[in-house]
Amino acid sequence: MAIEIKAPTFPESVADGTVATWHKKPGDAVKRDDLIVDIETDKVVLEVLATADGVLGAIVKNEGDTVLSDEVLGSIEAGGAAAAAPAAAAAPTAAAAAPAAGEGEDDPVAAPAARKLAEENGINIASVAGTGKGGRVTKEDVVAAVAAKKAAPAAAPAKAAAPSAAAPVFAAGDRIEKRVPMTRVRATVAKRLVEAQSNMAMLTTFNEVDMTEVMALRSKYKDLFEKSHNGVRLGFMSFFVKAATEALKRFPAVNASIDGGDIVYHGYADIGVAVSSDRGLVVPVLRNAELMSLAEIEGGIATFGKKARDGKLSMDEMTGGTFTITNGGTFGSMMSTPIVNPPQAAILGMHNIIQRPMAINGQVVIRPMMYLALSYDHRLIDGKEAVTFLVTIKNLLEDPARLLLDI
Repeated sequence: MAIEIKAPTFPESVADGTVATWHKKPGDAVKRDDLIVDIETDKVVLEVLATADGVLGAIVKNEGDTVLSDEVLGSIEAGGAAAAAPAAAAAPTAAAAAPAAGEGEDDPVAAPAARKLAEENGINIASVAGTGKGGRVTKEDVVAAVAAKKAAPAAAPAKAAAPSAAAPVFAAGDRIEKRVPMTRVRATVAKRLVEAQSNMAMLTTFNEVDMTEVMALRSKYKDLFEKSHNGVRLGFMSFFVKAATEALKRFPAVNASIDGGDIVYHGYADIGVAVSSDRGLVVPVLRNAELMSLAEIEGGIATFGKKARDGKLSMDEMTGGTFTITNGGTFGSMMSTPIVNPPQAAILGMHNIIQRPMAINGQVVIRPMMYLALSYDHRLIDGKEAVTFLVTIKNLLEDPARLLLDI
């Protein structure tokens, strides 16, 4: 009996998806809950699992094809037997071979299941040759690499540490180019950023914040905080989220959005926190952040970070948001002008903390300073409102007791 393999049901905000990787070939045996195919949308990669034991039948949608919600991708012949035994014994060595000079990447495109399997088995994903579309590393590629690693002689580990592992992707003098298709996430990000700059009257205002008090508070209580909250670490982002939610209460226009000819004011603060992942920048959302404690914020961000690395963020976690915070300082950025994520009206940019000489009460002292940037839609937010909003965040962070006293 043939059982249809269908694409997941996409939410209204997602029009379609792209078949990223087929993990089985027609005639391959499959078991219930085996990963069959990855569907990439403009937000997340969705894994389609087998619903029954059997054999993969005909594939209707090939890699690179566009699929709609609930569209048929292929079929499974329930209860069937594989047409031929997989030739796994001959494949590992070739599949696990390092990419040819000038053709590899330090961080190649890889299916979430492949990346997770590689991490679990101590395999450097960059050393696995991808056989998927555009050189994508599939789960089968990693399985082959794991088998090759187990079969390798004892001398292999020393060879793996050879200097060539740290060599650049392209050697000097090699006129080599590599073309790979743009992922849907990257394409969507590009489209939305261009639309934001084209359709908004976007402006950025700057200020700086003295991080002395926040850093002292964190240094004093970070160990007790982690012990009291089951291993949740105290970072800087939770202070910024709390300060932002308090400032948003005082300046509701910054938390609003434009819908046609209407202004929509939100009585809640759903804060998007930009997280870097292998597929690009993603922005999961902390729902009702104004009601969350520092520990809940830090725990939520840590969970989002892990899910982003594993490719496990859900549609719901990536949808919505009334305000966004991005931290370029993680990568050493000293100053930037973040781009607003429509239909939101503003975005806060954090940057690197730099020890700088500051004039305090007539004396020159060294203080840990951070530049803040607020990009905003000038159609909705006046300059005075934007500047005062940013000054409020600055004041709350320079005297964190204000967050507790609501002053």
